[in-house]
Amino acid sequence: MKLIRIAIDGPASSGKSTVAKIIAKNLDYTYLDTGAMYRSATYLALKNGLGEKDVNAILDQLAEHPISFGRAEDGSQTVFVGDQDVTLAIRQNDVTNNVSWVSALPEIREELVNQQRRIAEGSAIIMDGRDIGTVVLPDAELKIFLIASVEERAERRFKENQEKGIESDFETLKEEIAARDYKDSHRKLSPLKAADDAITFDTTGVSIEGVVNFIQEKAEKMIDMN
Repeated sequence: MKLIRIAIDGPASSGKSTVAKIIAKNLDYTYLDTGAMYRSATYLALKNGLGEKDVNAILDQLAEHPISFGRAEDGSQTVFVGDQDVTLAIRQNDVTNNVSWVSALPEIREELVNQQRRIAEGSAIIMDGRDIGTVVLPDAELKIFLIASVEERAERRFKENQEKGIESDFETLKEEIAARDYKDSHRKLSPLKAADDAITFDTTGVSIEGVVNFIQEKAEKMIDMN
């Protein structure tokens, strides 16, 4: 049995994080939520009134309030900046609507990518994001790129927000997701795209269980290889 690194990329609400967490639990692998790291950086920027020109100040905030992960009593992952639990705060609409510009800042990406690579080094790990297979772990043994229609992704985000008690409008969510897709795929640095050797899978109309089974089957074949 060998240890592999699994990279799952895709646009907002394509199901990356949900399936990555389940697969990590099933395989007893480490799960790293890279999106939560960029959201945490965005949270710090907004909390301190920092903009695109305040890169050094954002880096200072990241150094002063390092991002870490924990686990709640129910087994779910928690996210901290410094000693503050921001698990719910980083999912609020203001963070969601600003994370693209923070993610596009070269210095912020460089710092967080370095952190992600350090965590992944020599590990049995599963990471999800937008540039894991192309930039963060270009030599990952298994790369998956998930896609889904804007309509379906908006429905997923709407239900997710309802469960978390976050008020949102469905049509607005559709517009925001489409805008996020455009920003992420057209940014100069690490644009959202599938790696050349990634397996692209359309999750529209596919259950979470179906997506998990698709990816896990491929992972297990690689893990069992001598």
